[in-house]
Amino acid sequence: MRRKLVFRVTPHLWFSRRVCQLQLATKMVKGRQGERVRLYVRGTILGYKRSKSNQYPNTSLIQIEGVNTKEEVGWYAGKRMAYIYKAKVKKNGSHYRCIWGKVTRPHGNSGIVRAKFKSNLPPKSMGARVRVFMYPSNI
Repeated sequence: MRRKLVFRVTPHLWFSRRVCQLQLATKMVKGRQGERVRLYVRGTILGYKRSKSNQYPNTSLIQIEGVNTKEEVGWYAGKRMAYIYKAKVKKNGSHYRCIWGKVTRPHGNSGIVRAKFKSNLPPKSMGARVRVFMYPSNI
């Protein structure tokens, strides 16, 4: 069993001067065992931004799954992303490490995005997956 959040507006709040306040109620919902909810969109690292003879490793090009036009990229602008990789040596009790980044702008007309990461992505990351999270949200 897992908890599901249910939002309800109580009738007496409609008459208050405040904007609709939501009362948070929790409800037990039966879910499948082992079911995982994915709260991110998958993306693929294509490479660094480059020209014919130069490459700029401080900016990476990412293809986000299901994004095929420049207009669709607009929603992802400013969203956080994570490149998660596995290392040989344990650090903080885990073999997994993460480099955080942010979608900065579109690249071309085909839904590719430019992203800047906290530290430049290593060359072994080309073709690897990134997780594009749904926050910070501007809705």
